[in-house]
Amino acid sequence: MAPLYYIPSGEILLARNKKNQRVGRWVAVITFWTFILAIILGFVAQFLVNTVHSIFLSFLILLAVIFLGIIFDIIGTAAAAANMAPLNAKAARKEYGARRSVHLVQHAEQVANFCNDVVGDISGVVSGTLAAVIALRLVLLFPYERMELYTGILLTAVVAALTVGGKALGKSVAIHRSTEVILLVGKILTRLEEPLNWIIPAKRSRSR
Repeated sequence: MAPLYYIPSGEILLARNKKNQRVGRWVAVITFWTFILAIILGFVAQFLVNTVHSIFLSFLILLAVIFLGIIFDIIGTAAAAANMAPLNAKAARKEYGARRSVHLVQHAEQVANFCNDVVGDISGVVSGTLAAVIALRLVLLFPYERMELYTGILLTAVVAALTVGGKALGKSVAIHRSTEVILLVGKILTRLEEPLNWIIPAKRSRSR
């Protein structure tokens, strides 16, 4: 008996083509914005470090970049781990920020990609660059033998340890408190959108 082969129907092929088109558009958009955000964040961080001559303040800028990557990693993980049911219930009661939280979970793949990969990778690259700049300043400030080698290795190790340790702690919080994290993010985004409602009055009628 000849083997039977399954031939997808036209509707299935059309759905697959639409899905592939959406994925292709998302890849193009996220690649473009990664390039733009990397330039902006790198420029801002370099400008601050070059403007601020205090080693202490330079370390604070470095810690802020690392912390930014950890925060966005928490958001991306929480979006992927959040349970939709309680968020839908809160949105049905028109709780502040719940509608935006539901939207984030519905697009968890894109949210996780942007937060974990885009912002996370950019913050990692920028923090490494800042660490190198700070190491160079320390060498110029303390021109001892092999100071450049030891300072570079030490700062690289500190950045890596803070990043990995912070993300490990953040993932634990994001997984066990995913609903609370996403709801908080939804409230923040809704608050940021409110000034736009004065420009576009049509959005006022939408429930949050």
